[in-house]
Amino acid sequence: MREAGVLLHISSLPSAGGIGTLGSAAYDFVDFLAAAGFRYWQVLPVGVTGYGDSPYQSASAYAGNPYFIDLDVLVKEGFLRAADLHGIDWGDNPSEVDYGKLFAGREEVLRKAAARFCALGGDGGEEYISFIQENAFWLDDFALFMTIKTLNGLKPLSEWSDPTLIRRDAGALAELRYARVDDILFYKASQFFFFRQWFALRAYAERKGIKLIGDMPIYVALDSAEVWSRPSDFLLTEELSPIEVAGVPPDYFSETGQLWGNPLYNWDAIAADGYRWWGERIKHAMRLYHKVRIDHFRGFSAYYAIPADNADARGGRWCKGPGAALFESIARQAPGADIIAEDLGLLDDSVAELLAQTGFPGMKVLQFAFSGEEDNPYLPANYTENCIVYTGTHDNNTASAWFANLTEDELECFSGYAESIKGSPAQVLISLALSSPAALAVIPMQDFLPPGKGARMNTPSTLGQNWKWRMLPDTATKALAKKIKRSLIAGGRAEK
Repeated sequence: MREAGVLLHISSLPSAGGIGTLGSAAYDFVDFLAAAGFRYWQVLPVGVTGYGDSPYQSASAYAGNPYFIDLDVLVKEGFLRAADLHGIDWGDNPSEVDYGKLFAGREEVLRKAAARFCALGGDGGEEYISFIQENAFWLDDFALFMTIKTLNGLKPLSEWSDPTLIRRDAGALAELRYARVDDILFYKASQFFFFRQWFALRAYAERKGIKLIGDMPIYVALDSAEVWSRPSDFLLTEELSPIEVAGVPPDYFSETGQLWGNPLYNWDAIAADGYRWWGERIKHAMRLYHKVRIDHFRGFSAYYAIPADNADARGGRWCKGPGAALFESIARQAPGADIIAEDLGLLDDSVAELLAQTGFPGMKVLQFAFSGEEDNPYLPANYTENCIVYTGTHDNNTASAWFANLTEDELECFSGYAESIKGSPAQVLISLALSSPAALAVIPMQDFLPPGKGARMNTPSTLGQNWKWRMLPDTATKALAKKIKRSLIAGGRAEK
C-alpha cells in the first residue's frame, strides 16, 4: 500500500513554554496521525539553533535542540519544581514562537534542572553513563565548544578571545575541563534530557504505527563544534575563516540566489578518511528516525562555491562533489539506512545519474508542477513509484497563499489539470498528491487548515520572520482526523 505522512516541525506543536516540545502535545499529535490513517511524521532538523533560528544552521551535527525539552516532564521527574516555571514570560502569542524570550528564559531553567539532576545522583546513574559513553564521539567536543562560547558571551568561534582554545591546545582544554566542570556537565545533561525524551516519543510512535522522518542539512554552520573539532574537513584558512561558502545561484526562490554562508567540505580529506564522519552522522540519524531526508542532495554531485566576501550568491562557481563514492561508503558503514534525496533546485544530468546510482527516492513538489510543459517532472503523470510527493515544503508558501499568487498561465494550467477535483486549492493539491503513483505522500500540516490558519514556515534568503509558526491548541481534532482518513482511503493510502 502507498503511504502518507504529515510535515510538522516540533517547534510548531502547541506545547506550553513558548515553543513546541517533546511532551504531551507531541504524543497527542502521534495519536492524531494514527487516527487519520497516516504512517509517517516528518520533522525539520532537530539540532541546536543559533543566529536566525534556522534549524539548517546548527552548532552541532548531532546535538538536540534544548528548546524542545519538555519542562513539565522534568517537573514530573523531580529535576524541576513547579515554582521554577512561575513568572517566566515565554511570549503571549500562541501562534508564533518568540525566540528572544526563549533565549532569555530557557537556559536558566535548564541549568536548574541539570544541577538538581546531578544533586540527585543522576549523573552517576547507569542510563546517563551509557548515554555519555555511546555519544562520546561528538558529545565531549560539543560540551566544550558550548562552554567556551558561554565564556565568550556566545560570540562565534572566530571571535573567541583565547587563541589557545581556538586551536584546541591540549593544556588549555585540560584547564578548561577542570575550571568549568559545571558548565560542561550542564551541556551534557541537557543533551541527556533531550535524547531521553526523543527516544520515549519515538517508541510511543512505533507502538501507534507511526514512523519518523528526519531532515539532515548537507552542511554544518561555520560556528559549530564540527568546524572547531575537525577543521581539516573544511575549506578554511589557518584562522578558521572560510575561503568560499555554500549557497545556490539565482533560482525560483530568489533573483540573487541564496547565500547560506556554511563552510564547504574538504572532500579530498574526508575521502582519505574513508568518509568515516559521514558514516557516523548517518548512523546517528538512523537511531533517531526511521527515514532521513538529506537536504540539498545535488551538492553531492556538484556544489556551488561562493567567495566568502560576496554580498549575495551571484558570482559563485560549480565544483565537483564526492558523487557515488560517498554513498557506497555510507552503505558499508550504515547498511539499510533509509534515505530520501532532496533533489530540488537547479539540476543537471549528473544529479539524475547519482540519484539512479543510489536508488534513493527523490522529491516531487506539486507547487512546481503547473508551468505548462507536459514533461514537467513535478506533474503527477510523470512520477514513478520511487519518489516522495509533497504539496509544498517548509520553503514554500501554504497552498492557499500559493494559489493566490499564480500567474494567469499557471492558473490556467492548474485549472485544466484539476478540473475534475472538487474543493479548495489546498484540497486539490492534497488530492493530486494522494492519488499519485508516489510511494509516499507528505502534506504540510498547514495545508489541512482553513486559509489564514496556516502560515509559511520559511521564506528563503530572508531573516527575522521565519521558523515561527505554531499550530493552535485543539487544531488537530478527532473530526479533522476522520475527514482526512476518508481522503487517505480514497487515495489508496490508508485502510478502512
